[in-house]
Amino acid sequence: MMRLVNRFRGRVFGLCYRMLGQWQDAEDAMQETFLRVSKNLKRWDSSREFEPWLLTIAANRCRTQLSRRKHRPHTEPMFDSSAADQRDSEDQRTQQLTEELNQALISLRPEWRQAFELFHQQQMSYEEISLEMGRPLGTVKTWVHRGRQEIIRKLQQREVF
Repeated sequence: MMRLVNRFRGRVFGLCYRMLGQWQDAEDAMQETFLRVSKNLKRWDSSREFEPWLLTIAANRCRTQLSRRKHRPHTEPMFDSSAADQRDSEDQRTQQLTEELNQALISLRPEWRQAFELFHQQQMSYEEISLEMGRPLGTVKTWVHRGRQEIIRKLQQREVF
């Protein structure tokens, strides 16, 4: 199951984030998706592609969350958040940078994103990534490099730094 999660996590998160627009909701939907997949893996028709089945489950989890949002009563905050916002400005900046980075990551070509995530987030070696993805070592190095360049370009374009 961990191989499935590692392989498809970026794509599932990307879909969830695009549909829900909020980091934490996308994380929740992604976790629910993989829980659902692990419980229902026996139901998957192996004569069909796995990824569309997985992404359909993810999209359905997102739709469920969106539906719940509509039915949640709106409540006023119990405290003045401006003081907390000032104390947490560094945390907010970190969160903003994280979201900008994830937006840039989501926009990468899928193979670049997967190679980049395996290298930087999973801390796999180029050789391990090559084996995992079934691609030549040089191709993996190129994808990680191009992914990194594209992320930097997008962050500069958005004036993040």
